[in-house]
This record gives sequence, structure tokens and C-alpha cells, in this order.
Amino acid sequence: MTTETSYALTRPAYVDQSHLVVTDLPLVSSFYQSMLGLKVIEKSASGEVLGVDSTPLLTLTTGRNVRIAPRNAAGLFHTAFLMPNRTELARWLRHAAHNNVVLDGASDHLVSEAIYLSDPEGNGIEIYADRPHEQWKFHQDGQVEMATLRLDLQSLYNSAPHDAWNGMADGTAIGHIHLQVGNIPEADTFYRDVLGLKLMAQRPGASFFATGDYHHHIAANVWNSRGAGTRADGMSGLSDYTLRFNDKASLDRAIAKLDELEIKSKKHNGGVFLRDPWGIGLTLSA
Repeated sequence: MTTETSYALTRPAYVDQSHLVVTDLPLVSSFYQSMLGLKVIEKSASGEVLGVDSTPLLTLTTGRNVRIAPRNAAGLFHTAFLMPNRTELARWLRHAAHNNVVLDGASDHLVSEAIYLSDPEGNGIEIYADRPHEQWKFHQDGQVEMATLRLDLQSLYNSAPHDAWNGMADGTAIGHIHLQVGNIPEADTFYRDVLGLKLMAQRPGASFFATGDYHHHIAANVWNSRGAGTRADGMSGLSDYTLRFNDKASLDRAIAKLDELEIKSKKHNGGVFLRDPWGIGLTLSA
């Protein structure tokens, strides 16, 4: 069965992969396999690559000196796994309910329906499905209408097929990544003015950025981390992630902007690697 590519991934650029540093690799990997349904694609002495249908989504690595990051450190708010459709979101919810997965919350964001949880080391996770793009409402300034309303979990659960759950469906992807940062004006400067993402929505203490009028590929907030400085070496949590460009011209423009502003970067896997103002790694690639 051919799965239609999610709208988020057809935009000029999108989040492709995420890399977490953990203290207990077997425990965390087991969680993402059993509770989220990711499969191990690669293994090494220091880590594992997990994904769906041989597509890598999440890298987990560990080391001797890794320590749990404080809750107020800059880094990950959540990695958001985008389901191909609402049926797959409901199917995952049914699996979660039958396996006593503890949820942190659930929201109707108008553009999407989202369920929140955390892995065993406190890394935030969102499991969500987008509503059709033609149903989204946009303001005159180009920003998208979003809200945080109660999601009717019972109704979603009741809509799930009563078949066997065999893990994340083909076509599941990382739809967006949500970051904890030290301050929003600096995040706006970096993600909008340097990387060229469009500011799609704003909330008190948060900004949402995207390409191609998606609701957001990257978000940044200060809800737990206001005033946070650069991440220290050896912290658990988000090490880095990849922003993949669908055409090389867009990537070349982004790299040219980095050169123009004299932002430190280095060549990496056909693209460039840099760090945001809080030390979170980011690879731009085509």
C-alpha cells in the first residue's frame, strides 16, 4: 500500500531526524520500540538508530559521562511524530491505552490533533495527526490560526480499528521539533532571520516557525527555560537534529546567509552543521 507523503514533508524544508543523548540506552530504546513502535535500523557500540520502514527518524546515543539535564536547561521540549492520518493516531492511542502508557496531555490545535507523553528520561514526545491543509485558517499577516483545546480522547479511541497494532505505520515522520530556549527574541532572530523560516504563530513565551506555510516545523519556548544559557557538555536530551531541504537551491541560500553573517559552521554529510544560540546542534542538508 502506497502512503501519501505528509504535507509537512513536501515543504521547501522539513525536520528529518532527531538525536537524543541518554543515560540508559537499553531502557529508552525499549520504550521507543514497544510504546511508540519504532524499529531498530542500525546498532553501534554507543547507540542505535530507530525508524519506520527503514527510514531513520531517531538516533539514541550514550556515553560514560552523560548526566540528566536539568528541567530548565535549553534543549528539547518535545519531538513530534507525525502520523500519516487520523486513523493511525487512533490506532496508536488504542495501543497506548492497552499497554498503560502514561499520557501527559492531549490537545486539539485546530490544525492538528496531538497526544503528549514523555520517555523514561523525561524527553518530551508528541504523537499527532494533521487536519487537511485546506481546512487550516490563515490570518492576513500569513500566520496560521492555532489554539489549544481539549481533545476528546474517548472519541478518538472509539474510532480506532480493532485490528492488531504492528508498530508505527509507514509514512510516519518527525513532523516538527519543539525546543526549550533562553529567550524568544533571540530565537526569532536565529530561526527567522538567519535560517529563513517563516514565523507562523506566536504565543506568550513561544514562537512557531515553518517553511511553505506548514503550521510549524520548529517551535521554541521559554516556559521552563527562560534565561537558559548554552547547553553544557555531557547533558542528556537533544544533541542535534536535521533540517532537510527539498531542493539544493534553498539549501545553498541558507548556507550563503550563514557565510554572510559569519556564523560558524562546518561541512557535514553534503550539508553544514552549526549550533543555535543555546548550543543545540543543527544539520542543514539536501
